[in-house]
Amino acid sequence: MKLNFLRTLLLFLGLNTMYSCSSDASAATTSSVSTPIVTNYSYNSMEIQTMDLINNYRVSIGLNSLQKINYISIKSEEHDNYMITNNVVNHDDFVARSQDIMSVLGAKTVGENIAYNYSTAQAAFDAWLASPGHKANIEGDFNHFGIAIRINPVNGAKYYTNIFVKI
Repeated sequence: MKLNFLRTLLLFLGLNTMYSCSSDASAATTSSVSTPIVTNYSYNSMEIQTMDLINNYRVSIGLNSLQKINYISIKSEEHDNYMITNNVVNHDDFVARSQDIMSVLGAKTVGENIAYNYSTAQAAFDAWLASPGHKANIEGDFNHFGIAIRINPVNGAKYYTNIFVKI
């Protein structure tokens, strides 16, 4: 069972990394989930806007809106910080992130979208919709999500990590 899960996860990760995550040229309620870890996360306006874009799109095509979970946003923020520190744009350690979320929150499935250096939430969202792998996550069978958008203090580039889960 674990082997099949890991194979599926690796296949998903492989497919997700084939799609571009490059740049364009150019205070909220919390979902309550029984979890042993209590976390606080302060969402900035761009993160809220991105979550709203995703949920509005999902509802417009007949899907459920996603409820945010602070713990997932913290994991997203950790990945943004990793990418900034290491000057990379990738899904490194996705398996560890997803296993942690599964363990802590009891998630059944986990998906991840990243983006780099889009100037607006709309631009990043549009790029995700234009990418089959990212769009599949946005339209996926998920019920919760988290997001973090961080700015590299050296060059001003924005890093986006959006994690989707089904609990």
